Amino acid sequence: MKPKIIQTGAEAVITLQNNQILKNRIKKSYRLEILDTKLRKSRTKAEAKIITKLQNIIPVPKIIETDNKEKIIMEYIDGKKLSDYLEKEDYKKICKQIGETLAKLHNQDIIHGDLTTSNMILKENKVYLIDFGLSFHSHKIEDKAVDLHLLKQALNAKHYTIAEQAIKTILENYKPEKYKLIIERITAIEKRGRYKGH
Repeated sequence: MKPKIIQTGAEAVITLQNNQILKNRIKKSYRLEILDTKLRKSRTKAEAKIITKLQNIIPVPKIIETDNKEKIIMEYIDGKKLSDYLEKEDYKKICKQIGETLAKLHNQDIIHGDLTTSNMILKENKVYLIDFGLSFHSHKIEDKAVDLHLLKQALNAKHYTIAEQAIKTILENYKPEKYKLIIERITAIEKRGRYKGH
């Protein structure tokens, strides 16, 4: 099977080959080479470590191999990207699962960093989280609240016809430790955003 580029982002090129995903971090010519190499290496290592840690906790692609420098080879999740399918499926059932998954994620003190439905794949009624390129460890309430706030914004932008109900269902099923503090912080973040907008 010929390699097929399925996504070129700002940080990495994603290639599909032999039913596996190869994620290659892009060299940045505007950065000093020594710094660029160091950054790509540390981000690749961090991402592979986080995915490996989550493998037995939530649905994520399995890591097959990593050189810990710039590439990760992982399992290809051949399913439906929720950004294209959320409205066409039983979205309340899916959002219940998203809420439960995010609670488990945050209980591990892991922040996804790019929670959008483009980074969620539905396969055999299971929602997989993908692309942990911006993820990091944090126990801070603020970081967990920002993660959810970004998801709310993504749902409002991409799935506005069902966004309100989708968000409600996610938050009803999102029950991590310090749940109350995280929800309160989301409200505070939204108020800050509205204040800035005036």
